[in-house]
Amino acid sequence: MERVLVVDDDEELCELVAEYLAPEGFAIEAVHDGAAAVQRALMGEHDLVILDVMLPGKTGFDVLRAIRAASGAAARIPILMLTARGDHVDRIVGLELGADDYLPKPFHPRELVARIHAVLRRARPDSNAPPPARERLRVGDVELNVASRETRLADASVILTAIEFDLLAALLRAAGRVVTREEIAKNVFGRKFLSYDRSIDMHVSNLRKKLGRGPGGKERIKTVRGVGYILVRDEG
Repeated sequence: MERVLVVDDDEELCELVAEYLAPEGFAIEAVHDGAAAVQRALMGEHDLVILDVMLPGKTGFDVLRAIRAASGAAARIPILMLTARGDHVDRIVGLELGADDYLPKPFHPRELVARIHAVLRRARPDSNAPPPARERLRVGDVELNVASRETRLADASVILTAIEFDLLAALLRAAGRVVTREEIAKNVFGRKFLSYDRSIDMHVSNLRKKLGRGPGGKERIKTVRGVGYILVRDEG
């Protein structure tokens, strides 16, 4: 049974979320303030965090920042942010800080369940699926070990979230050609591409920050305006 930590100061909403998710086989724990959220999330007892932006004391952004800045596996726990409908700034900030995805309030229960399943699929492969091949992807000084989900840059470890890892893997496999936003939405996010969804752009931006520029100061991931992204091969 997968364990979900729900962080929201609206206790009634937490109860409703628990009612939505319990029939889907999830075990739910709810906390109602930021300090408790950080403490519980970093204990490594949950598979996913549903995190509201507006919290007393520490905001959801403070909680997200604290979790991602911690050390160890718990710092990479998948996080689904809850944002106010129409508040694009909150969504962008959450993704910049390392959220895996977001869902605007009010939300439909089926959409919440679908987003959770999509995030968990990226973070934890299906236990019934065959073990991943011992595939290693390498372009220049960037290398991914698909089986262990490890990333190395010039032989130094790089910590990526689950969505960042899968996005980078898709770009590495297609190095030298454009990967469209539609392909990324379908194959990485597991959903249909929506033109107003900025999450792909923000995750690419996060990857760029973590990888830096390539040898000689070359840009690693180029934007093909209106189409998608291309990971540049080092021809030199």
